[in-house]
Amino acid sequence: MGACFEQIAIAARRGLGYAERLAADVPAELFAAKPRFTNAGKETEIDCNHPAFVFGHLGLYPTRVCGFVGLDGASIAAPAAWTDLFKAGSPCRDDRARTIYPAKDEIMAHFQRSHAYLIDRLPAVDDALLSAPHPDPVVREKYFPTVGMAVIFMLNSHVMVHSGQISTWRRCFGLPGIM
Repeated sequence: MGACFEQIAIAARRGLGYAERLAADVPAELFAAKPRFTNAGKETEIDCNHPAFVFGHLGLYPTRVCGFVGLDGASIAAPAAWTDLFKAGSPCRDDRARTIYPAKDEIMAHFQRSHAYLIDRLPAVDDALLSAPHPDPVVREKYFPTVGMAVIFMLNSHVMVHSGQISTWRRCFGLPGIM
């Protein structure tokens, strides 16, 4: 039914796989830690997004995408408490004590489940929806005039932008690059 949506889903699966590989060997105790270094006896924290924040943040969006392509995303909605913690503009805080962010396993399970749910159903969406105006007037005016633009960004560009953050974060902790 949706040949173009199927192509978007294929690309999204590739990005999802890369993101999952970036997280696979990250120790749970570092998942919400920001890198630090010492220079001239002074410790400095690097202000960057850690995996807990990135994957929690990305896990908010499949439900939204479901909404504007006509799919029921209620079963993959993130826990309500995650909205303020992970929404765009929320600060990413160092959480070495693991008291702020959910555990790695919980975040990754939601990220994987919510994206897989959406990606698996996307090819059934009618391609005519790609050129439909985005249903949210603010989003339509400021960012994505059409549903197709928003879907492509959310499932591909958005995931890969944040994957780049994790790739750099990994190196700060001495973890190898992932291809």
